[in-house]
Amino acid sequence: MISLDVLQTLVAASLVLLLGRKLVASSTFLKTYSIPEPVVGGLLVALLLFALRSVSDAQVQFDGSLQGPLMLTFFATIGLNANLASLKSGGRTLTLFLVVVLGLLVAQNIIGISMAKLMGLDPLIGLLGASISLSGGHGTGAAWGKVFAERHGLAAATEIAIACATFGLILGGLVGGPVAGFLVKRFQLQSTETEQDAEDKIQQSFEKPKAVQLITPQAFIEALALIAISLSVGTVFANQLNGTAFELPTFVCVLFVGVVLSNGLSALVGYKIFERAIQLLGNVSLSLFLAMALMSLRLWDLATLALPVLLILAVQAVAMAAYAAFVTFRVMGSNYDAAVLAAGHCGFGLGATPTAIANMQAVTERFGPSHVAFLVVPMVSAFFIDIANALVIKLFLALPIYN
Repeated sequence: MISLDVLQTLVAASLVLLLGRKLVASSTFLKTYSIPEPVVGGLLVALLLFALRSVSDAQVQFDGSLQGPLMLTFFATIGLNANLASLKSGGRTLTLFLVVVLGLLVAQNIIGISMAKLMGLDPLIGLLGASISLSGGHGTGAAWGKVFAERHGLAAATEIAIACATFGLILGGLVGGPVAGFLVKRFQLQSTETEQDAEDKIQQSFEKPKAVQLITPQAFIEALALIAISLSVGTVFANQLNGTAFELPTFVCVLFVGVVLSNGLSALVGYKIFERAIQLLGNVSLSLFLAMALMSLRLWDLATLALPVLLILAVQAVAMAAYAAFVTFRVMGSNYDAAVLAAGHCGFGLGATPTAIANMQAVTERFGPSHVAFLVVPMVSAFFIDIANALVIKLFLALPIYN
């Protein structure tokens, strides 16, 4: 067993990102299908470690202590960049996208339960392989897995949920780019925004992760302070809600505090957050989190998933791609912005918000900017979906099919 400490893991993640960038830059296939750089590098390392374990007893264990803070930092920057006036201007699009997302949650659960019933499995396993672990991610999967194990007697429910969420994280990073690329080419779509338009609309600054940003040490320190406040207050807020009817994941609370902090300071004292510094820290934390999460994947655990569960997940991936192409894209306007929204929907519909952002960055880097997508997707995928998913899950649990 080779164990890497926190600094060595950070070095490894940095090298993984450089590897992913090099591979994408030199591969026509990866560029054509807009596969995100952290996904390419991280998944390749995970595959190499899986091969190493298959031919020998050697294993590499990474320190995961930075993954949580990096993920929370990413969500804090989303909240700090969320200008309520901009969100209000995009209210109709946001509402429409939320309706589309709700439709997917219902469809995922119908598919999961139906397939479980057809294969003679407990319908609860079908729910775990549906919106709980796919749209919900690791946190929601772990929480509901514990409930299913304790209240419904489903053995290994937590393990199944975590494995499904991990599998979904991989698929979310692989499906979104090809779906958007297909739509752009099939309908000959083009971005309606110029590069200058994208520069002017810097409020949602995850759109240009490779842009050179001019910042000062003072602005950088101010951004760090705002992120630290969002993390600390959001964590306390989440702890206070634990065990109540209003319980929310920590990252949702951190994002909410970031929104209140940035807009509150602007309204009360006229303080304008320096978006460039927030952008820099947000994109760094996003890339490092994805690299660490993917390179740390224990692919041998996924390989041990029972064939029926793998079949459910495979069908869910195909259904996600079809839903994004035929529902998300069409309902959201059948234009270029809708194609980018479809890529983001694949990212968090199967994986998580960081995957959605990475998908959209890869697509817009190749085909052009889409401010609407970067305005809508982070708020829906990081905030509204958890509330909506909880209601949908409880609705399906109320169905008389679990006896």
